[in-house]
Amino acid sequence: MNKKHGLWLLVCLSLVLGGIFTGGCDNGEQKKAESVVQEETAGLIVAVGDSLTAGLGLDEAQAFPALLAERLKKDGRNYQVVNSGVSGETSSGTLSRIDWILTMKPDIVILETGANDGLRGQDVELLQKNLEKILRKLQQADVEVVLTGMLMVWNLGEDYTSAFNMVYPDVAEKFDYPFMEFFLQDVATVAELNLDDGLHPNHEGYKRIVENLYPHVIVAIDRLEKKRNSR
Repeated sequence: MNKKHGLWLLVCLSLVLGGIFTGGCDNGEQKKAESVVQEETAGLIVAVGDSLTAGLGLDEAQAFPALLAERLKKDGRNYQVVNSGVSGETSSGTLSRIDWILTMKPDIVILETGANDGLRGQDVELLQKNLEKILRKLQQADVEVVLTGMLMVWNLGEDYTSAFNMVYPDVAEKFDYPFMEFFLQDVATVAELNLDDGLHPNHEGYKRIVENLYPHVIVAIDRLEKKRNSR
């Protein structure tokens, strides 16, 4: 008995025991059962971040998590991708809700946070500590991570900007995770790829981000599947 038929029989059995109907699975119930099988995914990817992840100003289907899910499915990788972006969030906010993120039991987390720390001129040492605490929690939970970095605008002063821009590479060196150095690579400052505010990507901008992010996500998936196969 193959896995698909086995799952179909289990669904039928659960329906019988639940008193939903009596007798065997008819064609309608078989279709329902097969739809349950088809909805199975290889794993859960949670995109954690601020408005750059949430897709401020756009429909959720136009933001990068939805586009990433489409790209993965197109390539035969049936992973569910959940958008857990919160507009306006700083790294402290991300840290405060990472335990809740873990209740979702993600297999992979794409971590994008810290832009609002920089725009508000917050202490870069706090940013680094927050990132390390977040990654340590994910590491302890055996979650694969794709860390994305951020670069800060120079009008905040050379000293602050230089210190901020070094945070992500420094953190990446301490953790063995795929690292995308700049989340907005090839998108920042390109007018046709951003909304009118010049800060947030539009739909086309997110398409570019997914292209840049995709190889790092594949590395995380390969690591996850290798780990599964070794168990």
